Amino acid sequence: MQLNCGPCIVRDWRASDRESLFRCANNRAIWRNLTHRFPHPYTEADADSWFFLLAQMPEPTHWAIEVAGSAVGGIGVIVGEGVHEKSGHLGYWLGEPYWGRGIMTAAVRATSEYVMSRFGLLRLEAPVFEWNPASMRVLEKCGFVREGVLRRSVFKDRQVIDQVLYARVL
Repeated sequence: MQLNCGPCIVRDWRASDRESLFRCANNRAIWRNLTHRFPHPYTEADADSWFFLLAQMPEPTHWAIEVAGSAVGGIGVIVGEGVHEKSGHLGYWLGEPYWGRGIMTAAVRATSEYVMSRFGLLRLEAPVFEWNPASMRVLEKCGFVREGVLRRSVFKDRQVIDQVLYARVL
């Protein structure tokens, strides 16, 4: 898969992305806004584990965000199962030097449209930690609506915090 998003390209991960992934992902500011599945410090072994996981997927649901020929972030969807088969959970991150350039907004907009169509989703959710208003703005620009606050639902960085639930619904 490859989506030209203007300021970036969303595409399949490549083995040659390993060094760029390690360099961008090993950042506490990124880790702080992601779930427990994203480690910190992010080691070369973590990058290897990521590529092993990608190789096991029957169909890619996680992609690289490329800027100027380098993978500088990631975006993906976890497609629901059973009674949730028409819903998905969107997640994303971007290397800190690339923040504030409209890259993530472009990537979220294009990827959301792609995954909803490709996987037949009617609902795409994206929970955001309360201390991340920049991510909330990205989602709002991409047609996601703030549905509510999941009070005291996350324990991250030794703090109990709220999550703000955003969704895009067809």
